[in-house]
Amino acid sequence: MLETPEEVLSVQKVTKYFGDFRALNAVSLRVCAGRICGIVGRNGSGKTVLFKCICGLYGVDDGMIVNCAKRIGAIIEEPGFLTQYSGRKNLQYLASISGVKHIDFDALLKTVGLEQAGNKHVGKYSMGMRQRLGIAQAIMEKPDLLVLDEPMNGLDNQGVQEMRELFMKLRDEGTAILLASHNRDDIEQLCDKIYNMDHGVLTLRMENE
Repeated sequence: MLETPEEVLSVQKVTKYFGDFRALNAVSLRVCAGRICGIVGRNGSGKTVLFKCICGLYGVDDGMIVNCAKRIGAIIEEPGFLTQYSGRKNLQYLASISGVKHIDFDALLKTVGLEQAGNKHVGKYSMGMRQRLGIAQAIMEKPDLLVLDEPMNGLDNQGVQEMRELFMKLRDEGTAILLASHNRDDIEQLCDKIYNMDHGVLTLRMENE
C-alpha cells in the first residue's frame, strides 16, 4: 500500500477583498511533500494575491491557510537585490539577515548556473541572471515549501530547461512546490496537480497523486 504524502500546505475557502474588489473567491487547494502543484492563469487572475496570502504578506478576509512548512522559499514578482553588490554578496547578506549559517555559496551558485557570475555586480546581470539569483535565494535555506510565481521569467530556453530539472530534483528530494506560470509547457511537464485560476476562482483541472 502506497503511503499518503504529507500535506505541507492547505488553503481552505480563502476569500480576499481589496475594497469592493474580490481578488480571491473561496479558493481551496492542498500541496503535499514531494509534489509540484501548478496554477495557470492570466495576469490579474489572482495568482500573485494568493501567493502573497500564503506567504503571510496579505491577511485573508475569510477562510483559512494552514501551513505546516518549517521553512518557505519564495519568488513573488521580480526579485529585488542590491545592484551595487555581487550575486554572492547579496546571498550572503540575505542569509545573515535570516540567521542562516553554513551555506555553501559556491555550490548554490552552481546549482542555478551562476558559478561564473557570482562575483559580478547584480547591476550588470541580465533579467535571466537575476531570475536565477532569485531562485538561489528561494532555495538556499532548503525549504519544505517553495512558492514560485513565474519563476521562468527572463530565462532563455536553456535556462528554462535547467530550472525545470532543478525543480524536479527538489520535488524528488521531498520539497513541496507551488508554481504559477503563463507557460502551459512548464505546468504540464512539471506538475502532479494543475489548477486554473480566473477572476479569483480556482478550479482543479488535473490531479495525478
